[in-house]
Amino acid sequence: MKVAVLGAGSWGTTLAVHLAKLGHEAALWSNQRADLTQLAAERENRKFLPGIRLPDGVKVQPELGSALAGASVTIYAVPSQAVREVAREVAKSGARSLAVSVSKGLELGTLQRLSQVLSESLGDAAPVVLTGPSHAEEVSRDVPTSVVAASSEPGRAQQAQQLFSSATFRVYTNDDVAGCEYGAALKNVVAIAAGVVDGLGFGDNTKAALLTRGLAEMARLGIALGGRRETFFGLAGMGDLIVTAISRHSRNRGVGERLGRGESLDAILASMVMVAEGVPTARAAREVGRRHGLDLPIVEQVCAMMFEGRAPREALGLLMSRGLKSEN
Repeated sequence: MKVAVLGAGSWGTTLAVHLAKLGHEAALWSNQRADLTQLAAERENRKFLPGIRLPDGVKVQPELGSALAGASVTIYAVPSQAVREVAREVAKSGARSLAVSVSKGLELGTLQRLSQVLSESLGDAAPVVLTGPSHAEEVSRDVPTSVVAASSEPGRAQQAQQLFSSATFRVYTNDDVAGCEYGAALKNVVAIAAGVVDGLGFGDNTKAALLTRGLAEMARLGIALGGRRETFFGLAGMGDLIVTAISRHSRNRGVGERLGRGESLDAILASMVMVAEGVPTARAAREVGRRHGLDLPIVEQVCAMMFEGRAPREALGLLMSRGLKSEN
């Protein structure tokens, strides 16, 4: 079938390559026209995914309408804060297909999950969310990977499962869309904190404690907003948190490590080619937590470090010196 992949960053390019290997036509589009020109000429995304050749089945499409024409599935792989804008353009085109969100984050302002943004923008009650521990750098090289396809309509999740599954890319289904999306979004914030631990030179004990309490925090917010507890101990929660908090590929962990070493957030972001979704998501998560009266100490300290100038060592000290309590 034809699949439209909207967003030609590392993940969008990887999914286009993956689907082409499975025999599908992947129409790859981006609003960055210069990037598409380079992709079409060189058949390699040297900016975001160097070393991976685009198979013949990947068709670079500079026009959104051409990418969408005849597509049975549309994958939204744009940055979280651009999902609404792109989805509105898709809606204007009149194109209708199975919508699959692969971005991870919360929309600033509305504080909505990205499937909610798609539902509102497209008039689609049940988009699919594809999420889990899946660094593009590894998936593009056929490193064995497992993810989750979540939708409120099981048949749609199964459609995505069949579309993406391969010998090296195993897809499970789940109907807890809220839990999967909150897990995917919040793990990026916790991964920034984990990077701070690395940047400060602390050890394995510190990171283990941070990740364990971070997972509890993710579940606390997600359950309060409709997710199921068990989802946070699956691929979309614990699995994605592990890979994002420890991997050398992780943008969010890398941001935290540089913060821990004393760099300013502005300088870090100015030097990055890719988007670290944990940065805007931290703001959104803090606002969600405050609105609902939830205790999110790691989220609060990550925000204080990034946006209020709090020293990383002070932030970690404040987490360690909180009032003593039961783990339960």
